[in-house]
Amino acid sequence: MNPRHYQGIENHIGKTPLIRLRRLSDLTGCEILGKAEFMNPGGSVKDRAALGIILDAESEGRLRPGDTIVEGTAGNTGIGLTVVGHAKGYRTVIVIPETQSPEKISLLRTLGANVLTVPERPYSDPENYNRIAQRLAAEKGWFWANQFDNTANRHAHFSSTGPEIWDQTAGELTAFVSAVGTGGTLAGTGLYLKERRKEIALICADPYGAAMWSWFTQGHTDIKDGESYAEGIGQTRVTKNLDGVVVDRAYRVTDQSAVTIVYQLLRDEGLFLGLSSGINIAGAVRYAQESGPGQTIVTILCDSGLKYQSKLFARQWLEEHHFYWDRPVESVLEGS
Repeated sequence: MNPRHYQGIENHIGKTPLIRLRRLSDLTGCEILGKAEFMNPGGSVKDRAALGIILDAESEGRLRPGDTIVEGTAGNTGIGLTVVGHAKGYRTVIVIPETQSPEKISLLRTLGANVLTVPERPYSDPENYNRIAQRLAAEKGWFWANQFDNTANRHAHFSSTGPEIWDQTAGELTAFVSAVGTGGTLAGTGLYLKERRKEIALICADPYGAAMWSWFTQGHTDIKDGESYAEGIGQTRVTKNLDGVVVDRAYRVTDQSAVTIVYQLLRDEGLFLGLSSGINIAGAVRYAQESGPGQTIVTILCDSGLKYQSKLFARQWLEEHHFYWDRPVESVLEGS
């Protein structure tokens, strides 16, 4: 076969399957489908944003082989940038809050990134991980990926995730559900699907402690009640990737609901997922309950549980944080 038919790893991001979540689909009378983003080369949905940002910077002449990419990230975007960076000839410097899972930090170092762990700080603080990355880019002449406000992020989902979901469901989906980290997945995918059929409902699933529920339902970001241990989601400001995005509904989701779903999927369906996937699925279940049987609801399975074994899948950690891993999944439908 002609070698030109074979491609490097950066050309195998996307085209992930849709997986039917059997138990929750049966319980709600809806088709609840999860897009298996953990099957991307870097292990998460953030591979799409990483590739999109790099391709956009290359097309504008802002990245050349041998350059250094710097980014502030909760982990997955850094992993994606490092994987794609290696494939395309770039070095990466990753600034990550020390509160993120040790598995992510270790993996980034194993992949060859220069990793700087910093204390958790709000975005308004100059020592916030994202602000540090911005500052390093200016000081060193590195390329700052700026995943939160670089709209190449959302365009990557507009041009790949949205079309894939449309084609995989033959245009029959009735709703798309996503939490917000940078906003790229919700915005890019949602804008594409709405362009194809405006009746498709766009749903935000927001963990406690974040401000997107407040933004979408109240028009401000003042309400940040509670807290969540979900990593990579839980935005407290309106990023540029969210400019102009209007959702049809927004839901608050408890970590316990997400934990219950994650463990049910592991026990009964062989799916090993992180907490953000549980948040997304809980949002899909809520929409299914409110809208009635017959819906086809798609959400994002952001990453696998491999990066959270010392937390989410450690019984001692769960007990210390008062989470129950053995609740029946029906309890999520009952709102507990």
